[in-house]
Amino acid sequence: MSNGNSTMKKMLLGLVVLALLSPVGVILPDMFKAGSAWGEWGPDEIGKMVGYVPQGMKKLADLWQAPMPDYSFKGWEEKGLCMQSLAYVISAVVGMGIISAITLLFGKIMNKKE
Repeated sequence: MSNGNSTMKKMLLGLVVLALLSPVGVILPDMFKAGSAWGEWGPDEIGKMVGYVPQGMKKLADLWQAPMPDYSFKGWEEKGLCMQSLAYVISAVVGMGIISAITLLFGKIMNKKE
């Protein structure tokens, strides 16, 4: 049993480290004036980059609204890098919590079938 406990502690430690490193995603682009993260472009950014927005992207752009757009809270964009970093960590913890809960629920459902 202790081996499983040790593995769980290592996994949780790894997740904590990853959550604390998540602000790198906002700090590095700011330092190097790199713009947004690769692949996280919205229709407006795509339009600027390639000169047009694909029809399908225009049509489906408003289909889904993220619970924490840009990994932050509404109005925190202007509060500076420190608050944005805190919002990134909170977003990471919330995301990991949701994924963990879904995984545990799925595991319980699968266990009942066996």
